[in-house]
Amino acid sequence: MNDIINSPMFGILLSIICFEVGLYVYRKTKIPLFNPLLICITLIVIILLSCNISLDSFNKGGKLISFFLGPATVVLAVPLYHKLETIKEYAVPIFLGVTVGSITAIFSIFYISKLFGLTSELTLSLIPKSITTPIGIEVSKTIGGIPAITVAAIIITGIMGAVISPIVCKTFKITDEIAIGISIGTSSHVIGTTKAIEMGETEGAMSGLAIGIAGLITSFLAPILIKLL
Repeated sequence: MNDIINSPMFGILLSIICFEVGLYVYRKTKIPLFNPLLICITLIVIILLSCNISLDSFNKGGKLISFFLGPATVVLAVPLYHKLETIKEYAVPIFLGVTVGSITAIFSIFYISKLFGLTSELTLSLIPKSITTPIGIEVSKTIGGIPAITVAAIIITGIMGAVISPIVCKTFKITDEIAIGISIGTSSHVIGTTKAIEMGETEGAMSGLAIGIAGLITSFLAPILIKLL
């Protein structure tokens, strides 16, 4: 039994099974709060704790999944190709929107952390919360954060974005497809983009575009703004 648990296949299979369970629950209920990734994480935590399985054993397979996060993100370029003319037409508003959103994310985290008296190390770990995981980890390392905390913050931010974004759009009557996509991608990266894709092809394409731009802008501006702040 120990050989199975300590095998990389254990972490991979457990992740796939738990995610499929989460996907099934979400498809049956259609409740935004029952996000497949949130259910997956909850089930994995429960199984690891109840069976007394160490995180290191699970991570032997989990690290392999993390390795493919970068290449998987590249797949989001496919819908972008179909919306190339739209991107060209609205290039300036898109770039400005993502830039303002990225800067706002950095400033908001800094001042909220200051308000609640968080340590500088924890604050730096939370600053890359709105960008995709592979880039967020590197930004966290560069500015002196703790990558593990950054990953947790990124996941929570993405799930919250996927859950809240449709409610926000409906409440404030936001109907522009480009604006919806750009705002979701900038604030809640890949996980939010899965919801944007459900909302429409244009929303999904714009959200995928925002992920890349927000990642680049944050990785460039975060070290500069932190020194200024």
